[in-house]
Amino acid sequence: MISKNFTGKDPNRKKGNRIIYFDCCNGISGDMILGALLDSGLALASLQGLLGGLKLPGYSLQSEKVSRGGIAGSRFLVNLDDRVAVERRLSDILAIIGQADLPPPVFEKSAAVFNCLAEAEAKVHGITRDEVHFHEVGAVDAIVDIVGTCAAVFLLEADQIICSPLPVSRGEIESSHGRLPLPAPATLEILAGRQVPVEGSEAGYELVTPTGAALSATLADSFGPFPNFSIEAVGYGAGSIDPGYPNYLRVLLGCKEPEYNTCAEEMVLIETNIDDLNPEIYSYLMEKLLGSGALDVYYTPVQMKKNRPGVQLTVISPPDKIRTLQDLIFSETTTLGIRHSTARKIWRPRETKSVQTKWGPVKVKYVPAWDQEFPIHFSPEYEDCRAIAMQSGLPLKEVYRLVEYTFRKQYFSK
Repeated sequence: MISKNFTGKDPNRKKGNRIIYFDCCNGISGDMILGALLDSGLALASLQGLLGGLKLPGYSLQSEKVSRGGIAGSRFLVNLDDRVAVERRLSDILAIIGQADLPPPVFEKSAAVFNCLAEAEAKVHGITRDEVHFHEVGAVDAIVDIVGTCAAVFLLEADQIICSPLPVSRGEIESSHGRLPLPAPATLEILAGRQVPVEGSEAGYELVTPTGAALSATLADSFGPFPNFSIEAVGYGAGSIDPGYPNYLRVLLGCKEPEYNTCAEEMVLIETNIDDLNPEIYSYLMEKLLGSGALDVYYTPVQMKKNRPGVQLTVISPPDKIRTLQDLIFSETTTLGIRHSTARKIWRPRETKSVQTKWGPVKVKYVPAWDQEFPIHFSPEYEDCRAIAMQSGLPLKEVYRLVEYTFRKQYFSK
């Protein structure tokens, strides 16, 4: 379990399996993220220690316990000595965090979030990124929210961040540009540009701030339902509005125990049946789909209505590539409908070594075994073996045997 003075430095944990899940049932913002992570057990002193490297005087951090709708949580506050608004350009903000004494991952992620915000603001206002003047985002509290979130993720040593779909609501909000529709234009630009999945809400107030959108779009490795993992801690981060119900961002921290020599991931199957497409297009379509992020593409002969022969197209897609791949299917084929279904992909981790032959190096993919020295499966790379067969005149099957023998001898002989 994560203790209340947790700093993220756990020498006994297994590398590669710590997960942070953002459950954005009531929205997401920078202060909500930090409130939730502190509520889950991250020590405020550890966060203050990293943020102390910022050359931003005149503020202090506070985490206070609150109750929303009968549920206890934490609210993160940046208390400012001077609340005079400051306008900053992207270069000003990057200079501030670049000159700070921050670990490289914290600087890199913080810079990526600000670049995401700058790109969205530039598109909304029809200007370049360098011309963007940050108002609300340029304020000290917003800089602290962004750098603080990246610092918190670093302290927690998260290997993977997963985020639920983001709720968005209609309405209006006051800003430095006057009254703006919700979602705020910059927020909507980030959600659209990064293809972040959203869900409609009738809340009537801002649920996802531009900062929250940029942080989730930049830091999250994927968007989707609760992952399969062991929950170690839960935190509730309060928003600035108290609507009378639990207005929290909920954060779940935990670890995913690795399965024996396997990995697992949630995938989406995109399928459609086609009976009137020029067969010459199928090869081109497969290349386009694979080049656009599909993990696999295959065709299955099927009998369709009136016993017409057809083809079932199946595309295995990562969750964040669904829209791109389905748009490609609609544009390149004659289908009028597509089916989605979720699937769990389980695979063995693979590694690659290069073996030296008298014709040159040949790559060999193999699956390492945990309980024995020799891999449980290995296979020479076809293209490398084919090139040797063409060059030497040897049968391809003989090249495979020679490479397999060399692989065993060079790497796994006792």
